Amino acid sequence: MTRSHRLVVVLLLNVVLVTALVAVGLAAHSLAVLAAGADYLADAAAIGVSLLAIWLAAKPPSQARPHGYPAATNVAALVNAGWLFVLNILIATAAIYRLVGGARQVDGLPVLIVSGTAAVVMLIGALVLGGGADDDGGEEDLNIRAVLLDTAADAAAAAGVAVSGAIILATDGWYWLDPAAALIIAVIVGYHAAKLLQKIAAALRVAGAA
Repeated sequence: MTRSHRLVVVLLLNVVLVTALVAVGLAAHSLAVLAAGADYLADAAAIGVSLLAIWLAAKPPSQARPHGYPAATNVAALVNAGWLFVLNILIATAAIYRLVGGARQVDGLPVLIVSGTAAVVMLIGALVLGGGADDDGGEEDLNIRAVLLDTAADAAAAAGVAVSGAIILATDGWYWLDPAAALIIAVIVGYHAAKLLQKIAAALRVAGAA
């Protein structure tokens, strides 16, 4: 399976999940589920950028671009990781606000169901992306790695939200777990996004110096 085909599969998975996550997040008053829905929407846009970058990188050199677009996939990875980093800062801010101001009542059952489903679907997406070398002969690049990181993080985040939903359902009152889960996930994903941004910036500097 080529890089483009793998990205299209994950794009479709994200699009299918966005509506369900946003609808359940609003109905259940769950910040964690809404954050996951916003993240998946951002992922879909980021994958679109990745597909555009792969298309540009594959274009033959022209008079206007004698060297083609060799840095296109790294630039797309920079956009994807940067978007993920900023999004998780926003999520962390909203989670802290809810923790300080008092968490709203959260309906645990729909949170558990939709987040558990999302975790399984995103795990499948991560497995699709983590297939190593592509059928078109290319090796994994930072562009694919950025999307893989985001997809794996989505699976882990959804699993964490599902656990918090199960605990809220069982205790019928530990509503603070919802923003707490959102905060923990945002910090972890934001940290890894920042590390990836450093690697991408280094790769772009090397490419620029060549």
